[in-house]
Amino acid sequence: MQSLTISSETNQANGWLPDVSLYSRMKILIIDDEPANVALLEDMVSSSGYTRVKSITDSRQAREACDSFGPDLILLDLMMPHVDGFTVLESVRATGGDTFLPVIVLTADVNEGTKLRALRAGATDFLLKPFDQIEVLLRMANLLETRRLYLQLDTQRAAYEDAVRDRTSELREAQSQLQEVRR
Repeated sequence: MQSLTISSETNQANGWLPDVSLYSRMKILIIDDEPANVALLEDMVSSSGYTRVKSITDSRQAREACDSFGPDLILLDLMMPHVDGFTVLESVRATGGDTFLPVIVLTADVNEGTKLRALRAGATDFLLKPFDQIEVLLRMANLLETRRLYLQLDTQRAAYEDAVRDRTSELREAQSQLQEVRR
């Protein structure tokens, strides 16, 4: 497994880092078998203002971690022992329901077939190691904004469905009362 390194060509002083205030409480799950990579990613997202981060280094625990933690974004390595990232990704997609859950694949595998396979399996984004910290943080912010909007739409849709159900019930009741008056 290749260790992560982060290029620092761009830095915070250049103003490229996203404002994470809207997303700081959203949950980020890191799945990578290399403890050094996990530590680097944890430090990167935590120092950027994200406060709800969970990491696992044993991919066999990925499904359980997703179920118990309920992430809003997953950072996923592909090449892991026991259960590879493709299998984790397929499991997340098979049991994820209708809600949009972004998964960013981070891998050192530069093979075009690997990229296509990951995207076909449901990866939302694909980044090669070593990666640029600013790019990862910007892509995370973009995907978390999309996730936030999907969740907001789901909430509004549910509220509209409840309102329609209530109004339909009221109309049926009024229609029933009207029919009784006509008798």
